[in-house]
Amino acid sequence: MHGLGNDYIYVNSSLYPIKNPSAASVKWSNRHKGIGADGLVLIGKSTVADFSMRIFNADGSEAMMCGNASRCIGKFVYENALTRKNEISLETLSGIKRLMLDVSNNKVKSVTVDMGTPSFYNPQQVATTDGSFHEKEFEVNGTTYYGTYICMGNPHLVIWVEDVESVPLQDVGPLLESDPLFPEKTNVEFAEIKPDGNIRMRVWERGSGITQACGTGACATAVAAFSSNKANNEVRIVMDGGYLSVFWDDTDKHIYMKGSAEKVFDGTIELEE
Repeated sequence: MHGLGNDYIYVNSSLYPIKNPSAASVKWSNRHKGIGADGLVLIGKSTVADFSMRIFNADGSEAMMCGNASRCIGKFVYENALTRKNEISLETLSGIKRLMLDVSNNKVKSVTVDMGTPSFYNPQQVATTDGSFHEKEFEVNGTTYYGTYICMGNPHLVIWVEDVESVPLQDVGPLLESDPLFPEKTNVEFAEIKPDGNIRMRVWERGSGITQACGTGACATAVAAFSSNKANNEVRIVMDGGYLSVFWDDTDKHIYMKGSAEKVFDGTIELEE
């Protein structure tokens, strides 16, 4: 399944438990010798929500949250008759998320995810005296960038540029991801405000590299725009794989993300003991 090209392998771990999901993710995500994906997602039972989600990146590391995967899980559980609810709670490593399904003819057309309250502060993720920074200077390969830290459960470095297409993401992405300022590494988003008010964004994901889209990255970029008056409280984030609509509710201070989720194919694979 994929959300705007951000593709993962989804397994109902209640039926098919995987002893070493980290190793499985590395092997199966390989696009030449495996199935090919940005990672592995396990859909399981939960004692505090309707379902649980665990996400493993292509390098085997476990992620705290993935907005695109959350939307795909909403489609998976509904269309596989694991639930008939139009509103689902999902346990993740960054808290319980609420999924609201737009259903037509028993098919999920889109999913809105309550991503919770963003944060500008997390001393575990940022090695500064106050666990945050805004418009901090980063020197990479002779170019100066200015980035802002946003936490959507997972860490994000949002950098505004005049021409996002010209950024050598393959070169600068891994260097920024592993900057000593981020003890747990970070996701990196380069963003540009377009004349129509939309935001064009490209992403280097922690543990996966360049991906077609990143849900939490889109939300982090929107928060960076909202908080610096670059956008109103609703904006469209355009990524390589498509767009997401992101809304910041003034009442509950939560970020809401709406977008599509697509099934590509079902398959079977033998599990190695």
